[in-house]
Amino acid sequence: MADPNEGIRINDEAARGAVTNTGLRYVLGFSLGFAVIAMSLVWIIPALARIAH
Repeated sequence: MADPNEGIRINDEAARGAVTNTGLRYVLGFSLGFAVIAMSLVWIIPALARIAH
C-alpha cells in the first residue's frame, strides 16, 4: 500500500500527454523567419520600383 504522506510523481511526458523535442520549435522559427522576409520583400520591392520611376 502506498504511503499517504508521499507525493505523487509523474514524469513530464505523462503530465503533458505529449512527447517533447520533436523539432516543432525549429519549424515555427523557420516559418516565422520566412514570413518576416516575405512580408519585407512585398513591401520593399514596390517601394524601390516607385523610386526608380
